[in-house]
Amino acid sequence: MERELLLTGIGGQGVQLAAQVVARAATLEGRDVMLFGVYGGVMRGGNSDATVVVGDGPVQAPPIVSHAWSALALHPRYWEPLRVRLVPDAVVVVNSSLFDEPVEMPRVFEIPATQVATEELGNPMAVSMVATGAYVALTGLVSLDSAIAAMEESLPAYRRQHAAANAAALQAGADLVDALAAPAWPGLTAEAPA
Repeated sequence: MERELLLTGIGGQGVQLAAQVVARAATLEGRDVMLFGVYGGVMRGGNSDATVVVGDGPVQAPPIVSHAWSALALHPRYWEPLRVRLVPDAVVVVNSSLFDEPVEMPRVFEIPATQVATEELGNPMAVSMVATGAYVALTGLVSLDSAIAAMEESLPAYRRQHAAANAAALQAGADLVDALAAPAWPGLTAEAPA
């Protein structure tokens, strides 16, 4: 079984870090993973997308998937091209702080990631970690503990001082949602973690 996650946002929001965290967490849990990041030639404000495919065996998906089980959308600017690649009952986590229009899909979870990062955590750079925490808590694609460990491993040496703040942001995102409201794996329940 494979589960696909499409991530989108603008450069500087941490889309690539979020993808690395989910992919690395899955490998820490012994799953097979494919990660493919795409970003524009500008550091801030340009398109930033990523695809993560997690499997319980060898991953069969190509680097760019035509359809996906889930999405994490941090900014509406590049949402539409991603939306059309989602299966009809896809799990979608949306940064509701920035989306003016509602996302019309059956399983949308609106998370005020920008608001939580800036107003509650005082860390505007933690938007992607808040959203990622919510996503992993909702789906159980990976555990929150694995996501925190993966985040710590993913930070380059010159950014290690942000590990504690990022861990707090992951936890804050997880606290915003009902655990396993949209489980990724069969038999996954709040009482029986993967």
